[in-house]
Amino acid sequence: NAWGVCSPGHRAGIRWGRRRQEKAWPSMIVLSYYQTRPLLAARQQSQPSATISPDLGLTTTEVRLDPDEVIFPTGEKLTWGDVRRISSNEKQCFLLEGQAIRPIHVYSEATNWVRTLFATPSAPTTIVAGFPMHRIQDTTPREDTLKKIAAIAPVIGQVLDTATGLGYTAIEAARTAEHVTTIELDPAALELARFNPWSRDLFDNPRITQLLGDAAELIETFPERSFARIIHDPPILNLAGDLYSGAFYSQLYRVLTAKGQLFHYIGDLASHSGGRTAAGVVRRLQEAGFRRVARHPEAFGVVAFK
Repeated sequence: NAWGVCSPGHRAGIRWGRRRQEKAWPSMIVLSYYQTRPLLAARQQSQPSATISPDLGLTTTEVRLDPDEVIFPTGEKLTWGDVRRISSNEKQCFLLEGQAIRPIHVYSEATNWVRTLFATPSAPTTIVAGFPMHRIQDTTPREDTLKKIAAIAPVIGQVLDTATGLGYTAIEAARTAEHVTTIELDPAALELARFNPWSRDLFDNPRITQLLGDAAELIETFPERSFARIIHDPPILNLAGDLYSGAFYSQLYRVLTAKGQLFHYIGDLASHSGGRTAAGVVRRLQEAGFRRVARHPEAFGVVAFK
C-alpha cells in the first residue's frame, strides 16, 4: 500500500474491464521538501506562523509554528524532526496523517514494479522501475502534459488515453473533450494517484472513464472510428514493447475517426535512442495506414493523421 510496504491487495494477474469511479480522499496533507524547507527558514527567523501548501502547491494555508511542532488549521501536527526528514529527501512525497508522516510509494504484485510519487516544483511525477514517467529535466510534468495536448489541439470529441498513470493527460484532455476514456494496466498506478492532489479530477470528473487492463487487448473491444483524438504515452520500449508494435498501431488506426489525430510520445527525438525509436515508430505507423506522421520535438513525440 502507499505506506511504504507491499500491497497485499494486488494479485499477480491483471483484472480487466471498467473500473468504478472512486473519489480521491478529500482531506489529505501531502508534502515534499519544496513545502517544508520554507518552514525551517521561518523557524530560524523565529516567525510564529508561515504559509504552506498542504497539497503540493495547489493551494496554501497558514500554519502555526510552535517550539515542538507545526500545527495545521485542521489539527494535524508535524514535528520538527519530521520537517527535517522531509526536507532532506529530494525524491519522495509524504503523507501526513494525524501526527505521522509516511513516504508515498506502492509495490504492485501485478507488475513487480515499485511506483514512487516523486517531488517536483509543481505536479509530481511517478518513478516506475527507476524511470520517471514524465519529463522533469528543465521542465515539469504539467508543462510536459500541456505540450502533448497542444500537439493535437483542438482536443475534441471522444478521446482515448492509452496509459493513465497519474491521470494528467486524461485530466487535461477532459477540459475540452466531450469524453475521455483512459486505460491503465497496473492497479497500483491508480492507488498511487489517489494520494496525489494533482490527480483528483481523474476520480471526480464525470467526463473521464477509467478502464483497467492491457491497452493492447482492450483496444480490440472498441468499435471502429470511436475516437477523434488518441493520446498514446506508453512506458519506454523495453517496458512495454507491445504498445510499439505494428499490430497495436493498426488497432489505433481502426478506432480513430476519419481526420482524427494520434499523438505518440517517444522521448527526445534528438537523442540517439529516441531518434532510432522514432524511425521505427514512424515506419510502423505508416504501414498501419496513417497518411502522414509529423515530428513534434517540443513534445518529444509524433502526431499521426488519419
